[in-house]
Amino acid sequence: MSDPQRPHVLAITNQKGGVGKTTTAINLGTALAALGYKVLVVDLDAQGNASTGLGIPPSDRAFTSYDLLFSEDRSGIRAYETVVPNLTIIPATPDLSSADVDMVSDTRRLQKMQAGLREGGPEIAGQDFILIDCPPSLNLLTINALVAADSVLVPLQCEFFALEGLSQLMRTVQTVRSGSNPALKIQGIVLTMYDRRNNLSGQVAADVRENLGTLVYDTVIPRNVRLSEAPSHAVPALIYDRNSSGSLAYQRLAAELLARMGVRAAVEAV
Repeated sequence: MSDPQRPHVLAITNQKGGVGKTTTAINLGTALAALGYKVLVVDLDAQGNASTGLGIPPSDRAFTSYDLLFSEDRSGIRAYETVVPNLTIIPATPDLSSADVDMVSDTRRLQKMQAGLREGGPEIAGQDFILIDCPPSLNLLTINALVAADSVLVPLQCEFFALEGLSQLMRTVQTVRSGSNPALKIQGIVLTMYDRRNNLSGQVAADVRENLGTLVYDTVIPRNVRLSEAPSHAVPALIYDRNSSGSLAYQRLAAELLARMGVRAAVEAV
């Protein structure tokens, strides 16, 4: 990694809901942790699905991503342990629903996440990766994630309107590059919910690759029932059924991410 003293911050975002964004945050984080990296997931979606999917019930969320954004003293930042060794999370609550309103008059409103991660002390600095699970919209929370991030990973569902809205996201990334975060990179596009039995999935995948070229990851995440079932058991799919097609795909995705970044796994996969 380019700076071994600082975690790599990866914003996982797409303003379209239901594309596998949270599933990607949970299972990519788990796969990276299994490879020996210390990973922190920041749940920035008021629905808190990543928090629930990693086993943090609402009653246990004393410190949240809202506090990460708005606390004047961030020395008390707490990341919660999950069932996955090396994987922690700062959970979300419905408090985030008012975040846009709460920060709109703040002159530093675009840098609040960046400040939270910089001032978070050992809970933040000790990580190798920070994965931010963004809300399904291009609101101030998502902009905060982009300003704080080193790179952006975009899950893209294999459906007819896959490319619709992606241009808006790309323009938003370019705007952030032009202003608050010139170093922001697009890590890549990950095709999700691929169904090999459906000709449309293949056509969409080919169309996306033709339009976006090497930005599109080789790894494709299949439509897989185990990925859908795992959150109801409050564990990642890689723990729920490690050998399912979805779990294996996220293990390949982690390996491809590391290869594209030019780093090796901290430990060999087991």
